[in-house]
Amino acid sequence: MSEFNPGFSKALGWLGAAELKAKSVLDVVLAALGLFVLSPFLVLVALAIRLDSNGPALFKQTRTGLNGKSFRIYKFRTMTVQEDGPVIQQATQGDTRVTRIGQWLRCTSIDELPQLLNVIRGEMSLVGPRPHALAHDEYYGRAIPTYARRFAAKPGITGWAQVNGARGATPAVADMQRRIALDLWYVEHWNLTLDLTILARTVAEVARRTSAY
Repeated sequence: MSEFNPGFSKALGWLGAAELKAKSVLDVVLAALGLFVLSPFLVLVALAIRLDSNGPALFKQTRTGLNGKSFRIYKFRTMTVQEDGPVIQQATQGDTRVTRIGQWLRCTSIDELPQLLNVIRGEMSLVGPRPHALAHDEYYGRAIPTYARRFAAKPGITGWAQVNGARGATPAVADMQRRIALDLWYVEHWNLTLDLTILARTVAEVARRTSAY
């Protein structure tokens, strides 16, 4: 993987202490509120997963976070496998590894909701570059020279790339290059208004149920 250069993050004008603090406070407040309001629903989803197929309700996988520091991401389990190694196959349309309820969870992005816990733990933000599996970080880090610059910001549950159509599988390197270009645009232009705009657009994007399987 391309080496992350901490000087890149220090050079960005948007990384003021006050602005970062405001973003962190917004993240924790909204994540805590979301967990509180959605907790009965999340329990039902977890129960449905356990009844639908063998395995835990939650899926945990190592991802890369701010400044290249790794963390364990939480998702609702949607597959019969729980890959977290040097080779991880991206989900494709009609993927037989996806469970029955997993298809619905992925289509609606409900499988991402446990990441509210990652936000409260300070490992993620509501908005930021989406974190990828370590195996994909290694592969695309070698293929795309600017890839590691996305680690200048906390990874997000949603991001600028996702609301601009760059979500789902990346069968070609060019697909990931477009996503990275959008991620880096976000890193360089971040502000709270942009975050709120992305959150609003995410609701519309999820309602369209595009590029998720």
